[in-house]
Amino acid sequence: MKKLLLSSIIVIIGFTFIGRLSYLQLFRFSPDQILDDPAIKKIYDYPERGYIYDRNGELMVGNQPAYDVMVIPREAKPLDTLEFCALLGIDKPEFINKMKKARTYSPRLPSVLVPQLSKEDYARLQEKMRHFEGYYIQKRSLRYYTTTGAANVLGYISEVNEWDLDNNPYYVAGELKGRTGVEKQYEEILRGRKGVKHIQKDRFNRDIGPYKSGRLDTLPEQGKELRITLDKTLQEYGERLMYGKRGGIVAIEPKSGEILAMISGPTYDPSLLVGRERSRNYSKLHYDSISKPLFDRSISFEKEPGSPFKTLNALVGLQEGVLDPNTKFRCYNGFYVGNQKKGCHCGGGVRDMNSGIYQSCNAYFAGAFRKIYDKYPTTDEGMDVWEKHIKSFGLGNYLGTDMPTGRPGRIPGKEFYDRWYGDGRWASSTIISNSIGQGEVAATPLQLANMTAAIANRGYYYTPHILKSVGNSGAIDLKYTEPHYTTIDRKHFEPVIEGMANVYKYGTARWVQVPGIDIAGKTGTVENFTRIDGQKVQLTDNSVFVAFAPVENPKIAIAVYIENGYYGARYAGHIASLLIEQYLKGEITRTDLEKRMLEKTLEHEYAKPLSGEPFKINEYVW
Repeated sequence: MKKLLLSSIIVIIGFTFIGRLSYLQLFRFSPDQILDDPAIKKIYDYPERGYIYDRNGELMVGNQPAYDVMVIPREAKPLDTLEFCALLGIDKPEFINKMKKARTYSPRLPSVLVPQLSKEDYARLQEKMRHFEGYYIQKRSLRYYTTTGAANVLGYISEVNEWDLDNNPYYVAGELKGRTGVEKQYEEILRGRKGVKHIQKDRFNRDIGPYKSGRLDTLPEQGKELRITLDKTLQEYGERLMYGKRGGIVAIEPKSGEILAMISGPTYDPSLLVGRERSRNYSKLHYDSISKPLFDRSISFEKEPGSPFKTLNALVGLQEGVLDPNTKFRCYNGFYVGNQKKGCHCGGGVRDMNSGIYQSCNAYFAGAFRKIYDKYPTTDEGMDVWEKHIKSFGLGNYLGTDMPTGRPGRIPGKEFYDRWYGDGRWASSTIISNSIGQGEVAATPLQLANMTAAIANRGYYYTPHILKSVGNSGAIDLKYTEPHYTTIDRKHFEPVIEGMANVYKYGTARWVQVPGIDIAGKTGTVENFTRIDGQKVQLTDNSVFVAFAPVENPKIAIAVYIENGYYGARYAGHIASLLIEQYLKGEITRTDLEKRMLEKTLEHEYAKPLSGEPFKINEYVW
């Protein structure tokens, strides 16, 4: 009986073990368990990253081969360190430090020892790699640029860091990831999916063939190509015009919201952030605290919009019924707030809406601003109405674009002024600077271009975006195809657009007309301040210009903002007209404007805070 009981126990235990092992093998197996098995080696096969084309099918970003020297610390055998370092182009302390990091990451998983060898270095090293056990060369692709422009839009890729590894299980040490721009926003589409091979090893650590006959292996999937909305020719031309200048330019197709150009100056060649010199070049760009080439002024530069903002106050006045196109205000070369006179450069006299816009009369828009507020019994009510109208043009928020960075600008409301002055202690005269786009309002070049597109469309805009299509599909997120309507009725846009067209015909931009193109625009000259040694100092004014063309069938809306660029038509107006002509005609007839912009820089203005040279101040802008 005892023998039978003992035999039964042994049989039951045996079946239990067999059943459990079968269950684990057949039903509970997970590919992730392979990571914990020292007898299995994973080899990754990296696909090419997706190509990036412009709106016309012109290649902007492709790939080039690169080679990483990899190490598996546990398998690395003693070697001639000096010879190996000489072949790799690194010194011994750097080699020791990299090996230490590799062991810390994982003694049995591969780590990048030296990234991105050139083809020449690879050819020289490949012959001798068999002498260095535990080390091997892995091929991958790096970015290759067919343009020297659009660095702020395209972005760059770099090696994943500890945060990436901790927060995304897809990545392993040494892999590359999009960091800014399109590369970051569409990382998962562009990177594709890496393939993997599992190699079985014997007890002597020798490869003996595919694990499970390769059933768990996967093939790499090529990253999908993207077509973006930029016009490569327009982008490159705009960057040439911006040489030696600081500021931002954004051009939008009004009927779609597609971004045609997004220029930040100064900029840099995107190829600087590719290859083994990437870190060194990035440090130079990052620590340039004066010109700030990594700061994208097209979407992050928040400043007062200046006189282009007057067009919105005119539209609000029309919508609220406190203005009509024939409403007149007298300009006394300025206007009075209490006993204080504020200047104006329009020449004085009686102004209606049309001449108020094309002569950019400060007095006209100060009067219009007061009328908007005077319609309501309290300033708070007037502010609520004004704020609602202005924000309907996309100002004061991020707009929901598909760029991973940006700033919201600022449209102040009653809460803002209550905090600043106290509840009930301010009135329309207190914030009268907002009537001409100074004071507390702020916008980015992207927001100004979008505002201009809304005017060009007579009351609606599409969310600005940079993606045109993915692969062979023309479909994009539906939110980029839905119009956003302003609070202004369509009928009110015509008198404002007429005034903007006359800016080119008779007004402040008559010197930058383009033959054969009807353009509507608005100049802006914005006061510019900084602090030097703790003191507030007025710098040379900023130059601002917005425009769209053709007037009756708009194909481009543009905003140009130039730091220290004097008055609106001087730099910003020149550049806007040239970009409009380049886009619509494909050639430049105003070669006089082009010559001036290509030859002139503002470096002397940017040096003044350091040199002590006085600034050019426009006494009529406040």
